[in-house]
Amino acid sequence: MPEKFVNLKQLSECLGLSQTTVSRALNGFPEVSEKTRQRVLAAAAEFNYRPSPSATSLATGRTRVIGHVVPLSFHRMINPHFSDFMGGASEAYARAGYDMLIRVVREEEEESVYRDFARRNRVDGVVVHGPLVDEPRIPLLKSIGLPFVVHGRGGGEALDYSWLDVNSRGAFLRATEFLADLGHRRIALVNGLETMNFAHRRRQGYETGLAARGIDLDPALITSEDMVEPYGYRATLQFLALPQPPTAILFSSVLPAMGAVRALSEMGLRPGSDVSLLTFDDRLSFLQSGAASQSADIPFLTAMRSSIWQAGQRVAEMLIHQIESKSEDTVQELWEAELVVGRSTAPCKELSRSLAKEVS
Repeated sequence: MPEKFVNLKQLSECLGLSQTTVSRALNGFPEVSEKTRQRVLAAAAEFNYRPSPSATSLATGRTRVIGHVVPLSFHRMINPHFSDFMGGASEAYARAGYDMLIRVVREEEEESVYRDFARRNRVDGVVVHGPLVDEPRIPLLKSIGLPFVVHGRGGGEALDYSWLDVNSRGAFLRATEFLADLGHRRIALVNGLETMNFAHRRRQGYETGLAARGIDLDPALITSEDMVEPYGYRATLQFLALPQPPTAILFSSVLPAMGAVRALSEMGLRPGSDVSLLTFDDRLSFLQSGAASQSADIPFLTAMRSSIWQAGQRVAEMLIHQIESKSEDTVQELWEAELVVGRSTAPCKELSRSLAKEVS
């Protein structure tokens, strides 16, 4: 037999109390005495009371829903980094009893969707994804009073809002210096779209690392596109066709780094021994960089690692705390990426000019 549940009206009738009193007791309002609260909680357990979402929303003023607005642009929708972030966030939502609402919109509709969320009380708060160097959503959300946490940081110096970010500039400074210390002087950068703030910071770190080791910046060794496997494949072939090809390549994601491995394989070259590859690794759940290694202790790709799944969990926790505590205090966390040395980097071995002619 299916288990039977009672609603608020039925529970109130059993207790001989008004629905308002029972609702306030269940939701912890201070004007209800502790004796009455305990009586209501005991009856709710005994009679299998289950609140309706709409009734809970009316009683608490909260929807227990978190919003995620995703622009209908190609590079964001195909990006598996978003899926892993949402996987981590959903774990935190489930623990706290929240649902999530994902709204996919055209970019020109983003502002109206946020305003609709606030006006109609559709969500308790939102997560801002993929902040740009010139980020318009942050001032908008502050002006309409909708709680939010940013995954990343917007540009500018007035970071007076809650955010969680990875130190992209520091990670790529460390990565560039690591390659330079292996003797590499021709270090290429396969970056993400530099309108995105994380990619802008990664280029800053790369350029600072080159300068710190006395290496001149060569614009021919820098490229910026969507971070997908074919991009890394094309970029690697283009770099190795240069009169002076790079001996090391730095990637903003493991996905284009996989494309580079494919390109090198087709050319009869090996990562590490012929061309060093170093990538940023978000530890995507469906890709484990050590899987292709002969040793479980030594990953195939040398990487700056930081889990985007864990970032999703933490951003969700930060936003839920902000909503439930009604705190206006900002929480800002800057995570450091870990350098994990794998088999794809080695001391510099100059590519011959005959190789450059061969692939041109």
